[in-house]
Amino acid sequence: MSGGTLPVEGHLAKKPGLKGSGWRARMTEPVVAQKSPIAIEVEAGKSYWWCACGMSKKQPFCDGSHKGSGLTPMKYDAEATKKVFFCACKKTGKQPLCDGSHNKL
Repeated sequence: MSGGTLPVEGHLAKKPGLKGSGWRARMTEPVVAQKSPIAIEVEAGKSYWWCACGMSKKQPFCDGSHKGSGLTPMKYDAEATKKVFFCACKKTGKQPLCDGSHNKL
């Protein structure tokens, strides 16, 4: 999508932060942050907040950019210390982890 727009309830609205955008529309689909997963070494017992809207500048984690969008981050509780692959295309069926959906984009 180009021109500084995001999909919202059947039409396009300007991205937040753009002059005169009047950002209050609710998103119906997240933004694709990138077309490959992001590998993160998680720590057992630690919680992580996965960005579900795709607008965070701290992918794959939330930085609050979703505010007013209608989308909210998802909590991921690490059960073991290991490398996991967080979805960055936001199309996964196994949120917040990658299921290979980016290969169909």
